[in-house]
Amino acid sequence: MDHLITVPGRRRFLAAAIGLGTTAATGTAWAAATATGAQERLRVATFNIHHGASPADVLDLERVAQVIEALGVDVIGLEEVDRYWRRSGFADQPAWLGERLGMRYAFGANLDLDPEEPGRPRRQYGTAVLSRRPILSWTNTHLPLVPGHEQRGLLRATLDVGGTRVTFAVTHLQHDDGRERERQSARIAELLGPDPGRTVLVGDLNATSEAPEIRTLTGVLDDVWTKAGTGDGFTYAAADPHARIDYLLASHDIGPLAAEVVTADPEASDHLPVVSDLLMPAARRRR
Repeated sequence: MDHLITVPGRRRFLAAAIGLGTTAATGTAWAAATATGAQERLRVATFNIHHGASPADVLDLERVAQVIEALGVDVIGLEEVDRYWRRSGFADQPAWLGERLGMRYAFGANLDLDPEEPGRPRRQYGTAVLSRRPILSWTNTHLPLVPGHEQRGLLRATLDVGGTRVTFAVTHLQHDDGRERERQSARIAELLGPDPGRTVLVGDLNATSEAPEIRTLTGVLDDVWTKAGTGDGFTYAAADPHARIDYLLASHDIGPLAAEVVTADPEASDHLPVVSDLLMPAARRRR
């Protein structure tokens, strides 16, 4: 089963600590977008939380919560999220993080297995969306699978952003099979449609930007990092970043202002989070 819960707001932003700086380019982009009517700003991120464990596999979900809190995001996609596993203290991680951060959440279970102890709930594993904006609906779709590999999925949530519906999707592609990732990316592109609008896709794609599976997705969405990031954008491994495999992708009608890999706490997970400020297109006026 997948879950959606609305939690009363409890804002604990620490964005000033590691927030994105204001640059001349950002100001210019903001002014240009505002002039065309795109005035709604959305701060988004992706973070593979490694089931709440450090690179040394020390469980500390509170530390993960603190990293997310400091990002000051409106919405974030999480990968490697547990529900009711022994390794993570049998916690319902998306519910716990939603309560801790005062955010709504949706959870997509890509694994749904028997409990590890009698009387426990079924253990699940997948992706999650945490949002300060209302989640109007959601769906989780399983992606193409090579037998014997881990099931992957695409979690799509419809958000209310200033009265406009925005699709926010999160995925986690297969880590050791490029051909399988190509099939998974093709299915994601099919699900999103040939010309998606007001759409953000985030996740751990387990491939670098020149890979065919990434080019499939950037054929329908813009790579936010190439438009607004500075530097190499490496996100993995957290302690010694050498590869950009975590992505923020946005439809062509969304304007990236800036993007940053946040390195404040490389011991919270084996990946680093990526955060970006985006400009949403103006809502269509009814005639």
